[in-house]
Amino acid sequence: MPRELGFAIINPYTIAKSRTGGVIGRLLSRTGLNLAAARMFGPSEELVHRYADSLEKADDREPEICRMLAQYVRLNYAPDPVTGRRRRVIFLLLEGENAIQRIRDATGHVKSCWLGGETIRDTYGDLITDENGQVKYFEPAILVAPSVERSAAVCRLWAEYSERDGGIIEEAVDVPETEGVQKTLVLLKPENFRMPTARPGHIIDLLSRSGLRIIGLRRIQMTVAQAEEFYGPVVAPLEERFRSVAGIQAGEFLEKGLDLELPEELKAAIGHQLAPLLARRQFERIVEFMTGFKPSALAESEKQKAGSESCLALIYKGMSAVQKIRYLLGATDPAKAEPGSVRREFGSDVMKNAAHASDSPENAIREINIVKVEEDNIREWVDRYYGT
Repeated sequence: MPRELGFAIINPYTIAKSRTGGVIGRLLSRTGLNLAAARMFGPSEELVHRYADSLEKADDREPEICRMLAQYVRLNYAPDPVTGRRRRVIFLLLEGENAIQRIRDATGHVKSCWLGGETIRDTYGDLITDENGQVKYFEPAILVAPSVERSAAVCRLWAEYSERDGGIIEEAVDVPETEGVQKTLVLLKPENFRMPTARPGHIIDLLSRSGLRIIGLRRIQMTVAQAEEFYGPVVAPLEERFRSVAGIQAGEFLEKGLDLELPEELKAAIGHQLAPLLARRQFERIVEFMTGFKPSALAESEKQKAGSESCLALIYKGMSAVQKIRYLLGATDPAKAEPGSVRREFGSDVMKNAAHASDSPENAIREINIVKVEEDNIREWVDRYYGT
């Protein structure tokens, strides 16, 4: 069966209620598809109206549902009519065999919203009618395509606006703008994407306890050059840590092998010489883990190519964002992290510890610029599958 590219659009209400993690977790684990791309949108009036108009004729078999969806988009996706501030909408691309049908099956039908937790709409959607069958309240949670042809049309439309309406949506209608507001970066590490599982969604769900808003996200394949720049600041602390440890361990090894007691100053000198070598080796392991490539095995020109490992970069915004996220992540070593923290729940060691978070507002800006969260990769995928 040929591979397909499908989409899922997470609605503003779903995002505002911090249900993003639950939706992403279900989409990945219940479809078995790969997350190809993810982008935050603040849809303009133009995109909203074009998308709503297309929804009205999306499926001749269900004209009533099409009208409901079109009306929903016009009311809930458009910028706030008073302030002009935009709504946050997340556009996901998922790739794999029979992708469109798998996404539909995981999402469920609009009219199944009142059932249990079998589908995404069962859990997060609502369709409430009165005694005459008239709709009183409607929330479909996410929007998906009924066919390959429809998926192609919607993907092309949103790709057309991806540069203009997508990226980092800082001034959304539900994002705070007061003193003390910060931005911070979270990177969900490669071990979360080695196979399609609910892990990324569960981590996002745990981070929702912060009360912060996601204002940008992007699936990335970090280059070696990016990883070296991103993790460059850890080299000096690594050297400092290894300086004493290496001297002690090397000294003990030599004393035992030579049956000779070494002066403390000699042990310190040995540690001083070994520390840069050990730090560099550890740094190379970190870069290889994040990219799939060993830096020392590549020419400088090859360090610019996309890595073979996937990460998901998310930008959170709100009061004391850096501190809140780092608290919820827990200690770098999962064994020392608090129960209920991300790293205690999903980490296995100090490298495979589920996620990275910025340690200061200044570092957040530096790291966001390195991984280029604002850059568009929706169009690239859409062009690959559906053309322009």
